[in-house]
Amino acid sequence: MPQVPLTWRSSLKDFSLQLVIGNKNYSTWSLRPWMLLHSFSIEFDEQLVSLNADGLTERLLQYSDTARVPVLIDEQTAIFDSLAICEYINEHYLLGQGWPNDVMQRALARAITAEMHSGFAALRNEMPMNIRASRVVSLSASALKDVQRIDAIFSRYAAKNENGDLRLFGEFSIADCFFAPVVLRFKTYLPELSSAAQDYCQSILDHASLQTWIQAAERETEIIDEDEAGVDR
Repeated sequence: MPQVPLTWRSSLKDFSLQLVIGNKNYSTWSLRPWMLLHSFSIEFDEQLVSLNADGLTERLLQYSDTARVPVLIDEQTAIFDSLAICEYINEHYLLGQGWPNDVMQRALARAITAEMHSGFAALRNEMPMNIRASRVVSLSASALKDVQRIDAIFSRYAAKNENGDLRLFGEFSIADCFFAPVVLRFKTYLPELSSAAQDYCQSILDHASLQTWIQAAERETEIIDEDEAGVDR
């Protein structure tokens, strides 16, 4: 697992970070910066806000004018949007370690992360993240196309690190954080994937930080009806 240099990590004690997130069973956007912070052992306070529709906007407006999660609060600054948060963490706390070192691979990692950030609408709508569930859904042609594209990304860019773990572009980065919620969707709904994509999914599922998130999600009991898609397997 990547580590922040000891000389830099010691200075983190002077900072008080707060990450506002939604239910771990359902909130894909919350998982992304949480996984980045946790994976690099950056100390932060976690504030979990229920995504239940009743009074949701009012609850979230306490943290950001967007009334969305996640929100990273660092001293007097509240940063919203998961990708902006990850970029801030990378620049302010990780000395650039959040992206691949190689300039070409860094550009490609940013490209597929941006694609994940703004695309795959059909997959998002038809396969909501629901970690506690094991479900069957009937996917539209658009959602199947999204699955195929993500399969191609995993198959093309996953490479082993020095420990033999598969990571996008070979080393854990923001790109892996952004695709982790998709891996969890695939675990719930089991769409057909290539063997290469399945290998990457299993390797990310075994990541210690993602396992910590999954275990917390499984302990949750709240149900958000709109994210309970499909029928039990």
